[in-house]
Parts: sequence; C-alpha cells; structure tokens
Amino acid sequence: MKYILVTGGVISGIGKGIIASSIGTILKSCGLRVTAIKIDPYINIDAGTFSPYEHGEVFVLNDGGEVDLDLGNYERFLDINLYKDNNITTGKIYQHVINKERHGDYLGKTVQVVPHITDAVQEWVMNQAKVPVDDDRKEPQICVIEANPNSLFQLGGTIGDIEGMPFVEAFRQFQFKAKRENFCNIHVSLVPQPNATGEQKTKPTQNSVRALRGLGLSPDLIVCRSAKPIEMAVKEKISMFCHVEPEQVIFIHDVSSTYRVPILLEEQGIIKYFKQRLNLPIDDQPSDLLMKWKKMADRYERLLKVCSIALVGKYTKLSDCYASVFKALEHSALAINHKLDLMYIDSTELERSAEAENSVKYHQAWHKLCKADGILVPGGFGIRGTEGKLQAISWARTKKKPFLGICLGMQLAVVEFARNCLNWKDANSTEFDPDTKNPVVIDMPEHNPGDMGGTMRLGKRRTVFKTQNSVLRKLYGDEMFVEERHRHRYEVNPELTHCFEEKGLKFVGHDTEGNRMEIIELENHPYFVGVQFHPEFSSRPMKPSPPYLGLLLAATGTLNAYLQRGCKLSP
Repeated sequence: MKYILVTGGVISGIGKGIIASSIGTILKSCGLRVTAIKIDPYINIDAGTFSPYEHGEVFVLNDGGEVDLDLGNYERFLDINLYKDNNITTGKIYQHVINKERHGDYLGKTVQVVPHITDAVQEWVMNQAKVPVDDDRKEPQICVIEANPNSLFQLGGTIGDIEGMPFVEAFRQFQFKAKRENFCNIHVSLVPQPNATGEQKTKPTQNSVRALRGLGLSPDLIVCRSAKPIEMAVKEKISMFCHVEPEQVIFIHDVSSTYRVPILLEEQGIIKYFKQRLNLPIDDQPSDLLMKWKKMADRYERLLKVCSIALVGKYTKLSDCYASVFKALEHSALAINHKLDLMYIDSTELERSAEAENSVKYHQAWHKLCKADGILVPGGFGIRGTEGKLQAISWARTKKKPFLGICLGMQLAVVEFARNCLNWKDANSTEFDPDTKNPVVIDMPEHNPGDMGGTMRLGKRRTVFKTQNSVLRKLYGDEMFVEERHRHRYEVNPELTHCFEEKGLKFVGHDTEGNRMEIIELENHPYFVGVQFHPEFSSRPMKPSPPYLGLLLAATGTLNAYLQRGCKLSP
C-alpha cells in the first residue's frame, strides 16, 4: 500500500480537496486502484448535524454515512463508492479509544494522546485503506489522505494549532512505519499576488513549509495555488528556500473548470515523479481515462449554448451548501453540450412578506425565477423559506416550466398540489404543522425526535417503478428499479395518495414494500418530477444523474427527442 498525504497551508478554501481528487484521478488513469480518506478535526462524530453554513453540504454515502463534502469530490473524480469510515473525525477517534478503555483493552494503563490516540489514527488509516471501493471489489493500491485545513497544518489559518496536533504526531510516526518508499507528502499552499504591487509573494509558502518541517513532516511536492500562472522565477525561489528540487514545485492557477486540474498536474510531470518516488509499476504516460478528461475539459471551455436553472433554496449565500446539486446539473448540462447558468434564489425573497420588507429583492428574485429555463427545489430542513418554495413550485406547475423537486422539494410539490388542486387549504407537512387537518407529509417510523444524529432514513435504498408509463423510468434506461441515496425524516402520507392520482399527480415509484412514495410525476406537463432520494450524490462527470439530465433536457426543449432516440444523446 502506498500512502499520499495531502496537507494545506496559509489559508483554507484553496482547492486542496480538488487537488487530492485530481492526484487520485491521475493515478487511476495509470491503471492503479485508488481510495481516499478525509481527516476532519471537529469533535462531532460525523457531519450530519452541521448547519450547511458551517461546512457546506452534508454528503451521504451508500452505507448511510453523513460526511464532509470533499468525499463527494473523491467519488465524482475517481468514480468510486466510499464508506463512512473514510471520513475520520476527532470525535470518532476519541469515541473509539474511550470504548476500548471502557472495555478494558488497555489493561489498566493510563490512556494518553500519545501513544493511544495517535496509534488509533494510524490503525484506522491502515485498515480503511484496504477496503475495496471499486466495482471489481479488489483491494486498493494507493490511498490519498487529505487533512482538513483546520485539522493538520492550517488550523484557523495558522500552522499547527492545538486541535489537530494528535493527527500531526500520528503521521509523523506513520511515515516511518510505512517506510519512505510507501509514503509521500504533498503540501498545498497559496502564492498571493497583492494588487498594490502585482508581485507574486512566496513568503507565506516558505513559512508554511518551515512550520510543517518543524512538526516533523517534510513535503515531497509543493503545490502552489495562485490566481494567475506563476512565473519561473517564483518557482525557483520556492525551490531554493523550501529545500526541494524545482520539479517538486507544482503550479495550479485558477482555471475555468475543475476538469482542467488533473491535466495541469499531468503536464508538469507528476506521473513521472510518483513513478520514481513511490516505485510504482506504471508507464510515464496516462491511459485513455485522462485523455477523456482532457476532451471533457476542452469541450466544457468551448460550450456556447446556455441553459439557465433557478435553484430555489434557503442556504443560497454559500454555494458549497448545494455543491453536489450544482455538480449534478453541470454534469447534465455538459452531456447535452450546454453551459450551465445556475441562478441561486433565496426562497424567503419569493414570499409575500418579503415584498413589504424589501421590494427590490422580492422583484429581483421573481425576475430570476420567471426568466429561468427550469426550476429546481433541493432538500432542506425547517419551516423557514418553505412558503417561497411553494410559490416557485406553483409557478412551475401552472406555467409548465420544467421542475425537479429533491427530497423536501418533492414533499412541498405534494403540499402545493394538495392546496391548489385538491383545495385542501391547510394541507401541510407535520414537520411544519403537527396539528394540520390534512397531513400530506408525515413522520417516518425511523425518526427519533429525541436524538438528531443518524436517526434519518439514510443511505442507498431501492425504489421500484410501478408503471412503465414513466418519464423517469425511461431516463433510467427502462429499469424495473433504481438504487439511490436517501436522507430524510418525513415522507408522503401513503393513505392519501389516491386523491392525488385521481387529479393527475402520479406516484410512479415506491419502496420495495410499496408503502413509501419515492417518485412523483405530473400528467400533461413537460417535466414536473419529484424524488424523495438524492440522485445528485451518484452523479458523475461522464455519467450524469437521470433526474437532473431530464430537467436539463426539458429546459432546453430536447427531452422528447431524447426519449424518441431511445435515451441516446445526440453527438
């Protein structure tokens, strides 16, 4: 097993996750089996109870793990399926050690950070690195380990704060346990360019590398992030002051698409370096996989046609809150040769009360919604903004705008239909109104209102189509069932579904027992679809998610032609 540790310096948010994913993609293109592990410093057991404004979206895995959004990058780039133990947190490690102590595994010894916590980190990494993540179920050969900017060398923007020190020490020891030929450290740093001087500054990188060495880890590669391409003189300066060869300094400047990052890394000789440094049994040149990435990146940059989608949500101030939704839309837009114009609309600004509070924002939000080619209402929790989402859904239904509702978006589509088509004016979800006389969305059996963490219906579940006359079934290749990832506490009330179907809102998919409604489709509408699951988590750059692809096809007026061609994309 070869281990590649990716650490960060100077500031967070410089694309370390994308770089780690791109390195994995390059190695996979060389025929190696690659897995990935993400380390986060927080004491939470997982990311499930975070507000999206804390760490961005919560990414859900097949096994129901609620993890950091960077694991979504790994899955999309590497086309693998990870597990909840691929996301290590301080909380998980301490819980694991404390449970062993309570069990008596330490034989009465004093349990300490060193060696017990640091040993637990190393054992966890070694054990999880062996778990197969590809469809062939073979053991991985390479494990890319990403240390969160706030966990190893960049806590709160500074190197080596207290929160991540156990992880630092764990990997300082681990590099000797794994041996030099099996362990490589890549340090991602920032080269700022102040507007006042226009000069690219190397001092932050020098300080970051110096602090990293002071903690016992020396970088084998320094990846420098910058807004513009870095000059050769800057590369030579970093090489000299950071005690590495010039070829060990890699530059990644801002690019139009993340699909270009693996190409930039490969062009700077990273395959040849890894081959020599880790003694890998690979050729110097990548396989067809990386060539496909290059073609995809080239095609992305040549797109001329634009498709606009309005995303109506409550966490629109931070795009990372809907990272997987954006990627799924982008994958689908690229598949039909369109550039995505994603317009974020704060659902509270569509509500009647917003007109009185701030009429400018109210009219701007409605202007965006009206000019969009398609409308998407993603998942979420809580009552805030739901009336605005209902307004958007009503607009999509009545104006025959292509619409896709995900999780809560599907539930609210049912609520809107009940209020305006069935004339049940007080219809609601028991999440928002426990005493409603028409509870069209209800609590689920698994939901434990006492504990919040891990109490939802989580992970990959099977959805069975109950009719052949379904747009989504055709988009899925006319399969009898699909398996997608779930994350929800509430569901459509199965006792009331017949009332909706009589009026044209069809429940075309349900769970294996037939009790849970999973997919809705509206008759006599170009594309009005809602799904209880989260198909965005399974979308890949070269394998777009069918519900999202359907939305983009409908928004560009090409859905019927696509279905008539037997669900084959035009060249």
